[in-house]
Amino acid sequence: MVEVNRRVYLGLGSNVGDRLANLRAALCRLRALEGVNFLRASSVYETEPMGVLDQPRFLNLVAEVEVPVEMAPRALLAAVKCIEIEVGRKLRERWGPREIDIDVLLFGEETVREEGLEVPHPRMWGRAFVVVPLAELAPDLTGPGGETAAQIAQRLRREQGIRAHVRL
Repeated sequence: MVEVNRRVYLGLGSNVGDRLANLRAALCRLRALEGVNFLRASSVYETEPMGVLDQPRFLNLVAEVEVPVEMAPRALLAAVKCIEIEVGRKLRERWGPREIDIDVLLFGEETVREEGLEVPHPRMWGRAFVVVPLAELAPDLTGPGGETAAQIAQRLRREQGIRAHVRL
C-alpha cells in the first residue's frame, strides 16, 4: 500500500499577551495551510517555564495534522515559522518569552538531523508540556526506551508543574 499522508505532531506554546488568543490564531492559520489536513488539538495546559525561569507561565497544546507524503519536514517548518511571525512573535532570547512558538515534534516515522531542524524533537520526551498533551492525542506512541507516551506523561506530570486549562 502506498502512503499518501504522514501524521505530524506540532507543539504550540505562548506566554506573552493574550496567550489563549495567540494559540487560537496559530491554530486558525494552521488549519488554512495548503496541503495540511488539521485533525485535532489537545487540551490547553498551563505550565512553568523551562530554561529562562523568570517569565510568565506558558499555555501549551499539541496539534495533530496530516501532510502529503511529498511535503518535506523543512517545508512544514518554514510554514509554521511564517505563522509565528503572522501571530506576532518577536525575536528574544532563547527559551525566553514568546507570543507563539510552534515546534515540529514528530513527522511521520522520519528522523531528521539538519541545521535548525531535528525530528523527533530532541527534548520532547523529557518535557511534560509536550508529552502530556501528546499523550492525550496519541497515548500509545512509543518513546525512547519503549515506554508509551501515556506512561511517560504520567511520570512527567508528577515531576513537573502542569495544569489542564481549557479545551479549545
